[in-house]
Amino acid sequence: MSLVSEFTKGIYKENPVFRLLLGMCPTLAVTTTVINGIGMAVASTFVLLGSNIIVSLIKNITPKKIRIPTYIIVIASFTTIADLLLAAFAPALHKSLGIFIPLIVVNCIIFGRAEAFASKNTLSNSIMDALGMGFGFLLALILVSSVREILGSGSILGFSLLGPSYNPALIMVLPPGAFLVLGLLIGLMNLLTHKSATSACH
Repeated sequence: MSLVSEFTKGIYKENPVFRLLLGMCPTLAVTTTVINGIGMAVASTFVLLGSNIIVSLIKNITPKKIRIPTYIIVIASFTTIADLLLAAFAPALHKSLGIFIPLIVVNCIIFGRAEAFASKNTLSNSIMDALGMGFGFLLALILVSSVREILGSGSILGFSLLGPSYNPALIMVLPPGAFLVLGLLIGLMNLLTHKSATSACH
């Protein structure tokens, strides 16, 4: 695959949230506002990119028996860096995201790409894979959080969209709202894919 293909696959064809159903915990937990979704996606992409680079570089010198622990140490190191950077430069966002920043270390997207891709591919492909998956994760979190924030508060990023007369659907900022929005978006994605496949056949 070309470098462009490695990047674009994470946006739609292999989107980690809507296609692979990975990273469900942060997707459901932190998407009450768009800024939270962006913060989580950027932090996760930083860890994913750093981990993919290191894993790709050390894959040939890492003994098979300690492969998994080594990858976990690499991911944990970048997660700690991301946690400290957020605490230093975006304390409000860091507080809002809470425990979900340290939990990036067990995010299936991060470990899955390290084990299934970076450990078997070149550095350039691993970088593009990380950026593509990270961007796809960002788009997914923005989409989910936008729907939840607009319907749950009538505004987005502090700007009122639905006016003072709008009665917020509070369920949207609660866990059931997260499941509802995610399910509907996955269903819409599957519908679009089915229509595209049907059109291609004809």
